[in-house]
Amino acid sequence: MADWTKRKRLEATMAGEPTDRTPVALWRHWPGDDQDAEALAMAHTKWQQDYDWDLVKVSPASSYCLVDWGIEDRWRGGEEGTREYTKRVVTRPEEWSTLKPLDPTKGMLATQIKALKLLREAWGEQVPLLATIFSPLAQAKNLAGTERALAHMRSHPDAFLQGLETITESVLRYVEAAEAAGVSGIFYAIQHARYRLMSPTEYKTFGQPYDEEILSAASNLWLNMIHLHGDDDIIFDLVADYDAPLLNWHDRDSSVTLQEGMEQFSGVLSGGVSRDTMHTGTPVDVLDEARDAVEQTGGRRLLLGTGCVIMTNTPTQNIRALREFAEEV
Repeated sequence: MADWTKRKRLEATMAGEPTDRTPVALWRHWPGDDQDAEALAMAHTKWQQDYDWDLVKVSPASSYCLVDWGIEDRWRGGEEGTREYTKRVVTRPEEWSTLKPLDPTKGMLATQIKALKLLREAWGEQVPLLATIFSPLAQAKNLAGTERALAHMRSHPDAFLQGLETITESVLRYVEAAEAAGVSGIFYAIQHARYRLMSPTEYKTFGQPYDEEILSAASNLWLNMIHLHGDDDIIFDLVADYDAPLLNWHDRDSSVTLQEGMEQFSGVLSGGVSRDTMHTGTPVDVLDEARDAVEQTGGRRLLLGTGCVIMTNTPTQNIRALREFAEEV
């Protein structure tokens, strides 16, 4: 019998080949712990010890890449585990040009790199590790607020593009540091490829060039995953052409099913179960969706999980049901 390491299982899945079982992974936020390297590493270590996922997506707060520009936020108890922004940095269009690239060896960026190093030191090469990277547009949204950022994009495109260039440079520096820390890939979160926010033409100007530059910089990593955030309004066909081996989206809440995604994207599809089902459903509900995901894909090119983070108070019986199901498939 083949020695099915996590890497071998994932690589076979990426190649569309049979495996010993369906790979599976869930991820969540760690409020409070995400502000400290040791605490964040310990939280993920316990998560992996409990469930033995096929990969670990390290989940910092969305502000980790912005704090060193002066953003302020706090966790107010939300069950998703995300922090609320209490101070923005950009209020006027001309302020995009005042941003300077950040140094990943300092501040909160260094804290997150330390967490990655701690996890790699603890696990060696046994556990594939993904570093979360928010797209430049997603970072711009959090620097200014959603409506203000989009208004600046349309009223002062040159200034806004200058800000995106600076953000991209910071991301490239962080990706290089994360690679040196031993990550297997990046989890690249795209939040603006949505018709209700931008037209495809706008996204091709303000989103796609930076997405492709960052993914190219990370292309020597073997396990990059794109996360396409949104429901029935995602611009799926644009992102499906990106060069990455895995694509994660809210397939249960989207107009694009796993079966349809398989026809448009040549890599591994990550999803199959709604995070709402994980949160408020029963183990039977979870298993129904998991079985349907396997049927849609024929059990090939599938990383079983949810389309986004699960809630911090997701019932453990539902998590166990999904993890145990993967062993049976």
